Amino acid sequence: MTAAPPNPQRVIFSLGSNVGDRLGVLESACDYLADIFGGLRLSQVYETEPVGCPAGSPSYLNACVEVNTSMPAEEVLQLCMRIEKELGRERNGIYGAPRTCDIDIITYGELQQQSPALTLPHPRAHEREFVLRPICDLDPQLRLPGQSLTVSELLAALPAERPSVTPFDL
Repeated sequence: MTAAPPNPQRVIFSLGSNVGDRLGVLESACDYLADIFGGLRLSQVYETEPVGCPAGSPSYLNACVEVNTSMPAEEVLQLCMRIEKELGRERNGIYGAPRTCDIDIITYGELQQQSPALTLPHPRAHEREFVLRPICDLDPQLRLPGQSLTVSELLAALPAERPSVTPFDL
């Protein structure tokens, strides 16, 4: 078990769902996270064309959530996996397979690490609109660890031809 960091860390999660009651799953994931971390900040919810998924996969609802915690990053990862399972996620070994719930840790403070279990920041966050756009809702001036550009600058630099990410009316 890793020792807890001395100060609370700002953690940003990306939430996604493309099976079942997508909005209900995101709301439930937020409820779990708020209960555990004592509050959170939530971005706008977006509907997103699937990225890196098998052909014919349904669209996702995506959002980002910010919390503060002294819980070690590896424990936060285990917690995310428990919440995903509780909300019906089944891991079938197929990369990008449709799922009821996906919770990715995008950043954990300024931590940069690469291990078999957890890479921080998320290795593809800087190139995915469905991650960058909701982070911009929370903090457009945030710099992902290891990146020289802010998330709003990274978003502006994405190629014009990319999967659709549109605000979802609640």
